[in-house]
Amino acid sequence: MDVSRPLPSHGDRVVDLDVVRAVALIGVCVMNYHGYLILRGGQPGDGFLADLFDPWTGPLSTRFAATFVTVAGMGVALMSRRALTNRDPQAVSDVRWTLIRRGVLLFAFGFVLDWIWPGTILFFYGAYFLVGAAIFTWRSRWIAAIGVVAAISAATLQWWGRERATVGHPVDWLFDTTAETNLSPRDLLLDALVRGTHPLLPWLLFFCMGIVLGRALPFGSIMRVQLAFFGVICVGLAYSLERTLPWDAASRSTHPFDRGVLYSLAAVGTSLVAVTVIGAIATATSTSRVTQALAVTGRSTLSLYVLHVLVFNLVVDWLDWVQPGGLGISLALALGYWMVAIVLANLWHRHHEYGPLEWVYRRFSA
Repeated sequence: MDVSRPLPSHGDRVVDLDVVRAVALIGVCVMNYHGYLILRGGQPGDGFLADLFDPWTGPLSTRFAATFVTVAGMGVALMSRRALTNRDPQAVSDVRWTLIRRGVLLFAFGFVLDWIWPGTILFFYGAYFLVGAAIFTWRSRWIAAIGVVAAISAATLQWWGRERATVGHPVDWLFDTTAETNLSPRDLLLDALVRGTHPLLPWLLFFCMGIVLGRALPFGSIMRVQLAFFGVICVGLAYSLERTLPWDAASRSTHPFDRGVLYSLAAVGTSLVAVTVIGAIATATSTSRVTQALAVTGRSTLSLYVLHVLVFNLVVDWLDWVQPGGLGISLALALGYWMVAIVLANLWHRHHEYGPLEWVYRRFSA
């Protein structure tokens, strides 16, 4: 890791990563609004667009969130770069404790937020950071190996569960997410590892990939092309193998909640393409107003994520201004929210360095 290489930054921010983070969160918002409106009686619809935006089985399902987790891993790499390069034990310890505090804070806050927004990713973000605190000093090959093991373990556990269920052995204790929330330590651990919407198995793969990618920043043009090409290959290979492998349907599925190896491969590919292509566009257009506005928005993603939850509950559940409908209603609601959110984020950052929740987050985890 060479800290002498300049990063395309704004202060201590990397502009292209902020833009990727903003775009990924916009996608998360779209998919969340569509999914939660369906759960409240909306119609998923028919046809190509309905299949594309299907929140549970579509090719865009969880891909934005996987990209967001990848960027989080890249942020950990940048955060620890100087301490590791200088081999400063005190600086390394400071980074580790910062990651631990941030992990605990996000874990606790995400657990509370889950009561009004079931399936929130913040709970799992806390788990990623806690693991990151343990492994960020490791060599890249071992971090990559941890990610691959997480993906293979997830697929193996799902296969084992299906096999056990076919011979009449109960596996609800490991996989059931429909039961009333149990606050026991065992259930919290299983939620973070296996059961939840974004569990460590296999989602740790994306976080680990982000740490490895972050150590290679800034990307040169050739490396961007290579990574994007590799991402396209991963996506194409995953969907080709889904059609050709002689495994059972669940084992060769690319659906996120089947936790299969092919899902992990496809999500790795889409994350690589998103990080490299969006990042390249952001770098090439860094002086444009659109890019600058998105970069500023990407610095307030925690605040805007929580705000999108509160806005949905306000206009859908409390005021009944938005009635569950089809995909058009979901897209319109998400578009309306983000038009306002981008303006608010940029107005806020004229006077404040961090978003409101980002300030609290840094204040209590620095």
